[in-house]
Amino acid sequence: MIEIDKDNLNEIKEWFHKYVSSFKNDDMELFDNIVLKEHHTAQVCKEILEIGRSLKLEKNKLNLAEIIALLHDIGRFEQYKIYRTFADNKSVNHAELGLKILKKNRVLDDLSESAKNLILKAVKYHNRAYLPDNETDECIFFTKLLRDADKLDIYRVVTEYYMKQQNGKQNKTIELDLPNTSDISEDVCKSLLNKKIVNIKDVNTLNDFKLLQIGWIFDINFSATYHNVKSRRYIEIIRTYLPKTEKITGIFNIIHQCLDDKCSEIENYTQKDIMANYEN
Repeated sequence: MIEIDKDNLNEIKEWFHKYVSSFKNDDMELFDNIVLKEHHTAQVCKEILEIGRSLKLEKNKLNLAEIIALLHDIGRFEQYKIYRTFADNKSVNHAELGLKILKKNRVLDDLSESAKNLILKAVKYHNRAYLPDNETDECIFFTKLLRDADKLDIYRVVTEYYMKQQNGKQNKTIELDLPNTSDISEDVCKSLLNKKIVNIKDVNTLNDFKLLQIGWIFDINFSATYHNVKSRRYIEIIRTYLPKTEKITGIFNIIHQCLDDKCSEIENYTQKDIMANYEN
């Protein structure tokens, strides 16, 4: 079993805060976006712990989950400093960059090889459209925890941003430098109508990006995540900032039905069922 104690966690937290602070200077555009990702990381840590506790994970596993969340976006800071964008397709894969940074700084050297490898793999896989089929149940479990926690906080970031945008506040990095037009790509709609996540390669406008976000409903893994998405009304908020067309209405009907079905289905899904694959 992988052992992660409080000292391991605190040492990595200390390194993280020093590393992030090194990017802060009097360049306000850089500063604001570094702080944006720093706060996102802190919130993902909170979300992953909430999901983990809902699954009654022991403290050792919660420490491991928190480290994974803390380091998952470590490549974002250098990415923004060099390229001034968070769009991987216009710069670099931030997960792969994160691996290089963690290895270069020997951040995980005090951990066991099994812990180190699992953390690196979770960081590597967290932004992929689909998870690999040839990984251990343990690796997939913790990567799914991260992906759910990450989605929850990205929902927070974008919904808060869309609401502020009504007052003229704009941040092109959150919008991935996408044009804010009324257009919606056919392939994006087709994916959602078929209950599939949207391929980022099909995203051409800010409206496409909003639809990609609601499509994450088809790639959520844990009960706490579904219930938080529903109770926080993230889907309804995003709907407010999309065109009121028949096609969009049809897509949201599918999304709401899926969310309702999943919440109902998981209510009848026991703790034993949820943890079976991981414990085995």
